[in-house]
Amino acid sequence: MSSVRRTYKLFVGNLPWTIGQKELELYFSKFGHVSSAAIVYDNQQGISKGYGFVTFSSGDGYNSACNQNLHYLEGRALSVKEASNQ
Repeated sequence: MSSVRRTYKLFVGNLPWTIGQKELELYFSKFGHVSSAAIVYDNQQGISKGYGFVTFSSGDGYNSACNQNLHYLEGRALSVKEASNQ
């Protein structure tokens, strides 16, 4: 019998360029245990592309973050949605 393990991963867009991985993790940790947080950087310029991913260790934190209507970091409204499996 096979079971499908769900990944509790969110796409986070419209990130301020000044935000680092630690700040992203700290913000989302108020919703539940964050198992990983990553910001995507331009390989040539070394600057943030303005988006990243947050993975929760359980569905509770994931659902809490999804159910909050608005997310703000440094006064900027974030775009938060389920990450695609690509």
